[in-house]
Amino acid sequence: MSPSIRHLLLGLLLVLISSTSFAQIGISVSFGPPALPVYEQPLCPGDGYIWTPGYWAYDNDYGYYWVPGTWVLAPEVGYLWTPGWWGWGDGGYFFHEGYWGPHVGYYGGISYGFGYFGTGYEGGRWDRGHFFYNRAVNNVNITNIHNTYNTTVINNTENRVSYNGGRGGIAARPTSEEEAVAHERHIAPVQSQVQHLQTARSNPQLRASANQGRPPIAATARPAEFSGQGVVAAHAAGAPYHPEANRPEANRPEANRPEAATHPANPAHASEVQPHQPPPPPPNTGNAKLDQRYQQQQSNLIAKQNQEHQQLQQKQEAQHQQLAQRNANDARKQQVEQQHQQQTQQMEQRHSQQQQKLEQRQPQPHNEARPK
Repeated sequence: MSPSIRHLLLGLLLVLISSTSFAQIGISVSFGPPALPVYEQPLCPGDGYIWTPGYWAYDNDYGYYWVPGTWVLAPEVGYLWTPGWWGWGDGGYFFHEGYWGPHVGYYGGISYGFGYFGTGYEGGRWDRGHFFYNRAVNNVNITNIHNTYNTTVINNTENRVSYNGGRGGIAARPTSEEEAVAHERHIAPVQSQVQHLQTARSNPQLRASANQGRPPIAATARPAEFSGQGVVAAHAAGAPYHPEANRPEANRPEANRPEAATHPANPAHASEVQPHQPPPPPPNTGNAKLDQRYQQQQSNLIAKQNQEHQQLQQKQEAQHQQLAQRNANDARKQQVEQQHQQQTQQMEQRHSQQQQKLEQRQPQPHNEARPK
């Protein structure tokens, strides 16, 4: 099947999904998307438009590409947009589709800007059937739009990381309120958003490999309108761009080990790390007793490491339950998440060092003596 036909069928599927009920299209990528680029928000085109931030999408043919931020008419009065987000799980990064609903839910703790600073939405609110815009974080012409207010928002997030979990990802977990939002009635991206995504996918300039993380079309005033006065280019990439094939983690020797898929380089929680599996048997050295002894040492080490892993996972899960029972604030939850990430990474680093130390003592095969 040609790429053009495949993209057309995918587009039809997206339209069908958006017109029926909320759903997710799962795609797993072994490395996270580039950083969020730096750009300004175009002027709001009119009353009732809600800002939907830009994000990196993925195509199997050419990798990550930028979907510009844009203003979208809310499908229903009172509905807000929860952005989509990339998150680590099951050995890869998965994209969680955004949706419309009466409240803003969890979007990975990612700071997209313009009111989306990792939790909730500070860009506006619905009141008596009209959307009121916060001019402190939105670009609104008060001559044409009178339903505005001005409330300063303090954004403590300074990074531009575009994914949750994994190597270098955001360490954030959903609050109890965000988990409740996940069970509310949702509306999938509307048809104008689907068309917007398709237009971005077909534009070679928006591919990360072409723009180096600095897309020439970072945001648009209206969906799928990629030319004219409402188009905004990125000022800069959010971080130095690394091509997929040249990403540092892809070239590290330990990344090629069989464990690499189940033991991510930067896990946020012990629950994200699968138990250690027995390695393949070492080559026959010709000394059966020595080989058996080494295999027993490997088994003992793996059993000890898996016990430590299980104990840490139970401890972290108990702390999550305590936070929920005490209704802890977001600052306390974030502090605990950072502690969990540090604990997990230290454990994985210690286990890796132990395994390497044992491998250095692995017996070597004896060379057979050549006849003279």
